[in-house]
Amino acid sequence: MITRDSYLRYVELDRPSVPSFRQYPFNLASIKDLGRLDLHPNVTYIVGENGMGKSTLMESIAVAWGFNPEGGTKNFNFSTRSTHSPLYRHIRLGRGAQRPRDGFFFRAESYYNLASHIDELDSEFSFGPPIKDSYGGKSLHEQSHGESFFAAFVHRFGGQGLYILDEPEAALSPLRQMAMLSRIRELVLKSSQFIISTHSPILMAYPDSIIYNLTPEGIETRSLEETDHYIIMKQFLGNKEKMLRELFDGGDNV
Repeated sequence: MITRDSYLRYVELDRPSVPSFRQYPFNLASIKDLGRLDLHPNVTYIVGENGMGKSTLMESIAVAWGFNPEGGTKNFNFSTRSTHSPLYRHIRLGRGAQRPRDGFFFRAESYYNLASHIDELDSEFSFGPPIKDSYGGKSLHEQSHGESFFAAFVHRFGGQGLYILDEPEAALSPLRQMAMLSRIRELVLKSSQFIISTHSPILMAYPDSIIYNLTPEGIETRSLEETDHYIIMKQFLGNKEKMLRELFDGGDNV
């Protein structure tokens, strides 16, 4: 077990500053009942079904830390469309004594916009090397979706960093997800901290971590084996024929 201080120790809702718990996103159960989330110094997972507020919470943490809402490093300030929620104004971040030397907010849904912004910057005159050199030396648009995702994890993430990843498995095969677990381990050994929102039981498998599960009743801590993602996947793969019969027999005839 690695014992060191976190760059980000906890996230806490500043409840007195909330304008109304009947307005979005404060009316979401996971936000309405949010107290203090203590973050693991290595890996913290934010999981749950769609609509529970995972991306909203991840975005608020990233923006409150200083990242661009659409992703990237603190140096990125592009905006394709301003749609981020006001939640970041109402959370407090408990920062550790150590400052990270690196950082990145990876957001799967806006990664295309990030890649386009990098190409635009590289097309302009600069005394420095192209930004794409930090992503493997090739435009992210000239790679497959999965390759461009993995290029950031392998080439851009350098260690001693705070990395906030929102659904990074979106374009990764199961094999690449396992490779990403290995990469997370390499970066943790280089004094990095991760906060990850994911639906992937593979990515949730990092052993020295904590899993927060967002539900209609609020936020609870679970082990990997207690998550719906793991249970449903195990049931399906362990008894595929029965599961398919139940799914198809319960649906409309086509």
